[in-house]
Amino acid sequence: MLRITSKSEKGSGFSFGDFPVPMLIKPRESLKLPVIFRPTADRDTRGILTLASNDPNSPLEMHVVGIGGADANPQLGVSPATLSFGNVTVGSSASLQATLTASNAAVTITSDGSSSSEFAILGLKLPVTLPAGKSLAVTIQFTPNASGTADGKAGFISDAKTSPTVEQLTGAGVAKTSHNVGLTWDPGDGDAVGYNVFRGTAEAGPFEEINTALDSSTNYTDYTVVAGDTYYYVATEVNAKGEESAYSNVAQAVIP
Repeated sequence: MLRITSKSEKGSGFSFGDFPVPMLIKPRESLKLPVIFRPTADRDTRGILTLASNDPNSPLEMHVVGIGGADANPQLGVSPATLSFGNVTVGSSASLQATLTASNAAVTITSDGSSSSEFAILGLKLPVTLPAGKSLAVTIQFTPNASGTADGKAGFISDAKTSPTVEQLTGAGVAKTSHNVGLTWDPGDGDAVGYNVFRGTAEAGPFEEINTALDSSTNYTDYTVVAGDTYYYVATEVNAKGEESAYSNVAQAVIP
C-alpha cells in the first residue's frame, strides 16, 4: 500500500488543489491529483510539485508549465451615467464628481477631453492606471457662457476594450438677476420745480448726484446698483430761483 506523507510546491502560480496528506492508496487504485494554476504575470510560468511517500523512488517530482495571458476584456465604467448640473448663473461655475471604475483587469487611462468648452475636467493627472476593482473620482466643472440648456460629453481614452468611456453632461445657464432701487418721496413746501437724487456707500456720505437732469417727479429708479452692495440715498428740491434745499433724510437699500 502506498502512503503519501507530504507535498510541496516550488515556483509561483502553481498549487495543489483539494489533496490532503497523509493519504493511503491501495494496490491497483488510482486517483486524480488536482493542480491549480493562477498566473501572476503575462508570460510563461514554470514550477515543480513534489509528493513524498514510502515508494523507494520517492520523492515524485512533477514539472509543470503554464502561460499567463492578459485578460481579454478589461473594462472602464463611469457612474453616474449622466451628470446634471441644474441651473447655474452665466459666468459662474458649479462642480460635480463622476467615478471611473476598472473591472476584469487593470486599465490605464491615457487622455481625456470634453466636447464643449462649457464643461471642463479638473485635476486628473494622466496617464494613470487603475487596478481591477479600483475606482477614481473625477471632478467636472460647468461654466455656462450663455442662457439656455447646455449639453456635452466627457471622454476618457484608455486601453479598455470599451474605450472611450463617455460621461454625459447637461446643465442650464441662467442670466444674472438684474437689480434696481425704486425711490419715492413727498414734495416739500410746494415750491419745488424739480428734484436731485444723490447716492453714497456710507450713511453719513459723501453723496454724488446720480440723476442727469432735474427730475420733476417725486420718484426715481436707480438701475446701476450691483448685487451684494449697500447704498444710501438722499434727495434735494430745487425751486424756480434755482435754490436747492438741504438733503432729505437718508434711505438705505441693500442689494441681495
